[in-house]
Amino acid sequence: MRITRIINNNVICAVNERNQERILLGAGIGFQKKKGEKVDKSKVEKEFFLKSKSVSGKLFSILTQIPMEYMRVTESIIKYAKETLNEELSENIYLTLTDHISFSIARQEKGLPFSNALLWEIKRFYPKEFSIGLKAIELLNKEFNITLPEDEAASIAMHIVNAELGGEAIRDTIQVTEFIQNILNVIRYHFKIDIDEDSLYYSRFLTHLKFFAYRILSSTLSEDGDEDFEEVVKLRYPEAYECTLKIAKLIRDKYNKELNSDELVYLTVHIKRIITS
Repeated sequence: MRITRIINNNVICAVNERNQERILLGAGIGFQKKKGEKVDKSKVEKEFFLKSKSVSGKLFSILTQIPMEYMRVTESIIKYAKETLNEELSENIYLTLTDHISFSIARQEKGLPFSNALLWEIKRFYPKEFSIGLKAIELLNKEFNITLPEDEAASIAMHIVNAELGGEAIRDTIQVTEFIQNILNVIRYHFKIDIDEDSLYYSRFLTHLKFFAYRILSSTLSEDGDEDFEEVVKLRYPEAYECTLKIAKLIRDKYNKELNSDELVYLTVHIKRIITS
């Protein structure tokens, strides 16, 4: 591999024999090196690849200002998240999470208090991502001898949710969380019930709502739908369907979006399951 860019003494960019660019981390890997020289493979501690040139460029700027250890831990957290969730994440998380962790550590070292206003919602709506956040602060606390609060686990979870949705800003996750809260409130008030948040059906419904919200907010709803199937579901689950129509009205009024037959069917079936589980 040959060096294409030196970020600092501990971070470089290099191309392999297939001309694929990689970001390489290692103590002293860039020390007294020049562009075009061979990489000392014995000093490579971490290697990863980003397809997006835009993300790579922004990440390079961050890496010039932070210790290598921040990036190393961030990469470990992202790897753990991918394995736990068993899915790919938007590459943008390498940028946003690295920057967030750097800021969190600096804030902690200065003794500045921090609270996450969405802690309760993140715990309830994104339990898997929140558990990853808890693991992340455990790693960070151990690595840097600090004590990050549970609120930081929620913030890290928000970055992970955002990366699942393909978003580039935490405001996307905040909007999705608000959307989910609104939908669940409609269900609670319509049926006058407390939803069993420990049930499998509730967990599946949250997953559906998360990506349903993203389709609404990103305007990627399909206009097609199976109206015949909608009529069958309407007749079979009339109370759940009536609740779905209230949700459709909320979405129409608040987000100016119309739901097709398929979306109405999916919502109705999910609602029926959670109110009878």
